[in-house]
Amino acid sequence: MSNGNSNGWTKTLRGMPAVGDMAERRKTMSMRDIELFTEITGDRNPLHYDEALARESMFGGLIVQGGVTSGMLNAIVAEDLPGPGTVFLGMELKFSKAVFVGDTVTGRVEVKTVREDKPICTIAVSVTNQNGDVCLSGTATTYTTPLKRD
Repeated sequence: MSNGNSNGWTKTLRGMPAVGDMAERRKTMSMRDIELFTEITGDRNPLHYDEALARESMFGGLIVQGGVTSGMLNAIVAEDLPGPGTVFLGMELKFSKAVFVGDTVTGRVEVKTVREDKPICTIAVSVTNQNGDVCLSGTATTYTTPLKRD
């Protein structure tokens, strides 16, 4: 990462990232993740709760809500890269494989472009399972709020 001396990044906590910077986080998905997401959203789709119905579906078992899977990306951009103060301005995602209870998934972001005049990045995002299968992929635009005080 650079030292953050560019105008748009001067007061961000981590400074300006560089194209190619990457960050990852890993998590094993559980029923508790499903339950917590349901508490927030009200999503009680039987594919997440009814094991018999889910087993008979095209998925063959209980799957984790897509919002739980994509939510990993929020933690990565806010905590790791670009870092504290970062929010999404936009995101385009493709969900290509279901995530099952018990899967260990890895969320990954990679900086593709960085504006020097404003703390804005475009990033490639993905979530893969323990077998290396891509479950989610896409692109996002982030804005990093300046948080440093004078």
